[in-house]
Amino acid sequence: MEDNINSEGASSSSSTTTDNMLLPIANVGRIMKQILPSNAKISKEAKETMQECVSEFIGFVTSEASVKCRNERRKTVNGEDICSALQTLGFDDYGGALKRYLSRYREIEGDRVVINQNKPSGNNNNNILQEDFLLYTSTNKTPNNDNLFD
Repeated sequence: MEDNINSEGASSSSSTTTDNMLLPIANVGRIMKQILPSNAKISKEAKETMQECVSEFIGFVTSEASVKCRNERRKTVNGEDICSALQTLGFDDYGGALKRYLSRYREIEGDRVVINQNKPSGNNNNNILQEDFLLYTSTNKTPNNDNLFD
């Protein structure tokens, strides 16, 4: 590992920059645990490997979406750009599933906006979208979670 000297003369590891580009390992581990049986264990090495893979994948897809935006002279990457990038990169099944999810997300978000307009002001709405999503997924689950992206 290479050490760099910053402007104050302090040494900092070059991995610090790399670590800032990765998803938090606790989040990665939590997602992995959701898929595995409750008695399964996940090694630190497995979590770190998955962390690097998913972070690289996100960067790969986002880069493709960014190229599309640049070609269309836009500055903001949106959900459709990500779906299109997935399909362009050969992940057709995921692109289609994500388009369906995005459509449902926007329906829920639209409902949330209407609900919030009818609520008295002063409420803390930080967790409303998360609550809506959890409510949505709990009412639309199959034993395999298959219909979330149908």
